[in-house]
Amino acid sequence: MPIPAALRDLVAERDKHRCAYCLTTEENCGLRMHLDHVIPEVAGGLTTLNNVCLACFSCNVYKGAQQTAVDPLTAETVSLFHPLRQEWNEHFAWDESKARILGLTPCGRATVAALQMNNPTVVRARHRWVSAGWHPPNV
Repeated sequence: MPIPAALRDLVAERDKHRCAYCLTTEENCGLRMHLDHVIPEVAGGLTTLNNVCLACFSCNVYKGAQQTAVDPLTAETVSLFHPLRQEWNEHFAWDESKARILGLTPCGRATVAALQMNNPTVVRARHRWVSAGWHPPNV
């Protein structure tokens, strides 16, 4: 079912035109953000402002319908980061280079791993964005 343009516009403004998971901006990636159902439709998630967020192509593809993942430190299965209910800074931070995302909590670590938020292609792009002064965005 297509997402109404008015809802897409509201989500884009709320999410500051950036991925709710890795914070990549539409300007940097050069692609229109996907709309991600935080709770997937296959799990009963609705297409509402309270369940839809912007996601870059990379985060959206790797997230798919996942709601949980394994924390690589503890090997526990935990819920993925919920960008509409949780604060990014409580679960993630940038490394010294500002190109890699560090998971600070079990949820953060599991999300970084499951969404492959530090895949080599994205990290190379972030290094370029940092050198140009375009990254990281203010949280």
